[in-house]
Amino acid sequence: REKLSGFLVLLTSKARLDRDKGFTALQAHLKDSESVKDDVLFLENEIPACLKDETSWEKRLGGLLAAKQLVCCRACQESFVGVLREACLKLFLDEEPRVRFEAGTVLGELCNWLGVKVYEGCRTHVFEAIRDNLERDIEHLRDAPPEQQALLEKLSHREGLDSGRNSPVPADAAQIFHESAGWKALETSMKCLSAMVEGCGARFQQCITQELLDLIYCSLNHTNRFVRETGFLLCGSIVNSTMNCQGAGSASPAPSDNILVRDFGDQFAGYLARGLADNWSQVRWASSVATRAFMRSMNDEPDRCRFYQQLLPRMCLNRYYVAEGVRIYSQETWRAVFGDQGKELVTRFMKEIVEFYVLESKADNHAVREAACACIAELAGKLDAESVRPYVNTLLLSLVECFKDDSWPVRDAACIATGNFIQCFPEECRSSLSELYELFLGNLEDNIPSVREGAAVALGKVAASYGDVAVQFLCKTASERLAQVHKQPDVSTKYGQLESGPATFGVAKQAHDNDIELHSNQPMYSCGSLAPKMGRGGGAPLGGGCSGHSRFRRSAEPWESSEGCVHLVSELCRAAPTVKEVLALLPKVAAACRVRHYTHHFSYLEGVFKELPRIMRFTGKRPFKQTLQEFLEPLFYGLESSNALLRSAAAECLQHFSQFLGPNILAGRVEMLDPKHLPMFDRIVPASTRN
Repeated sequence: REKLSGFLVLLTSKARLDRDKGFTALQAHLKDSESVKDDVLFLENEIPACLKDETSWEKRLGGLLAAKQLVCCRACQESFVGVLREACLKLFLDEEPRVRFEAGTVLGELCNWLGVKVYEGCRTHVFEAIRDNLERDIEHLRDAPPEQQALLEKLSHREGLDSGRNSPVPADAAQIFHESAGWKALETSMKCLSAMVEGCGARFQQCITQELLDLIYCSLNHTNRFVRETGFLLCGSIVNSTMNCQGAGSASPAPSDNILVRDFGDQFAGYLARGLADNWSQVRWASSVATRAFMRSMNDEPDRCRFYQQLLPRMCLNRYYVAEGVRIYSQETWRAVFGDQGKELVTRFMKEIVEFYVLESKADNHAVREAACACIAELAGKLDAESVRPYVNTLLLSLVECFKDDSWPVRDAACIATGNFIQCFPEECRSSLSELYELFLGNLEDNIPSVREGAAVALGKVAASYGDVAVQFLCKTASERLAQVHKQPDVSTKYGQLESGPATFGVAKQAHDNDIELHSNQPMYSCGSLAPKMGRGGGAPLGGGCSGHSRFRRSAEPWESSEGCVHLVSELCRAAPTVKEVLALLPKVAAACRVRHYTHHFSYLEGVFKELPRIMRFTGKRPFKQTLQEFLEPLFYGLESSNALLRSAAAECLQHFSQFLGPNILAGRVEMLDPKHLPMFDRIVPASTRN
């Protein structure tokens, strides 16, 4: 008894660590005890007092934790089960969310032990709790807990209105609050229902009714993303109950046995499709979990085919979604569900997929637009050309619109996708070439380095597709832009250097973080799904986007225009390595390396040194040796500079030269330049490697 009392003290402690220790210790004790019946009787007498305690939520939580252990060991008396069930029905509406969640977990364990009769006994209470919490009056939240009041005050202050207790809540603040804040006991009530479904397992299939599904559909339409997420996870639990209806490890049931597919499949798939296209990443992920289970609950391809028009396009797009969890899970789902039939299915449902991609390329969420561009690029690169050809003009129009996007990752993805389309469908794209040149060349001098690189790759595909005419035009353009660096002012324009961090997409960080203009009257942003705040095109209203036209996308600086053409020269050397106009650009690249009066010349030189090894491989030894000497002085300038990134790029470039041309030949060229550089050369290319 003393030991059991000690366990209860730990379980009802205010410290999380103590509660975890008490739970583990009680579990081990009940498993190994020689007097389980006596221990259970003692706990059955002590637990009800904890469950009824109104002074401390920790005691109520501890009582539920202890009760869960008794249920798990299947040693409770029937009278205690009844008391526990009634207590859980009260506590799953407790003011403390941890108590509510644990009460639902205990009900789930009771369902696992005693079956659907527990669910049937609790169903009315749980359904009513969910219905009662589906809506809330924002004005009543003036009496809400302090943390919710603080959020409301912050949101109201953002709207520029009085945030006192008697002032009305602005509509925008109310909307953001509804979408983001916790929603009373609704989320935990749904988790309670999910726990009971999972507890019943295969036995729950007989309990799937239109009333249940309609209640869940209300949550899937809910304004709050956490509620929608929980709703889709609940859908996944319901699907799993149908998958296990023939026993653990058995095959999925036939459609005639699967009530969910047979009677409710079409409406259920429709809601899954809505979740797969949700604005919030966690909702997409939860819907993806339910969708995988739903598709795998059907063994036969004809049965799945019934739902492909709704689900296949969305499953396909989410393989490229920016949020890593959604993307990886969707890729795994694609392989697990479709195996090696993916291409065949995409070709078969090309019309529906193209329509969805075009629709998503116009979505409010910039992450969705980026994924749509990547998917369109995949159609051109991986599928049979004849199956895509009827839709080329439609897809190309969508890419052109995305080219003008406020978000630089979208512009970059659209540029790369368009290059793929030109490579695969040159004749179909020829009529749009003048407009596309303007867009490509705009990206070639973009503020973001990776966008400039992507534009160069795309233009290289243009040159390879259209031959001499395109090569001559691009050579002329590159020649003009390489000379732009001579016009670069000593100091770049205000906030000219945009820093790109490790994130796949994000609002561009301006160099001068302390400028008051950057921190006043700005829009609110949320991680991952800021969609409504972001414009799609250059005419979008001020205040959104990742390096958007409206605020972050400034005019190109001359050095950026020249640096973009360094990448273009590399791609032209790949596409037309023997054309004399292409080789004539190399001295101009070298000449631009000797212009160093401006602050960002380090960045230009770094870009050159990263591209030179590729240029050398594309052109071959003999043509490259003709301009090698012109690049050696800038290389040693970079090796001796104070910029670590430039030093690293220069050293790596010199090592590539040594491997390709031969260390002894290169050493002779360095000595011809200036013998004083030989010690530095020996450190980069040790003498031991020259034999």
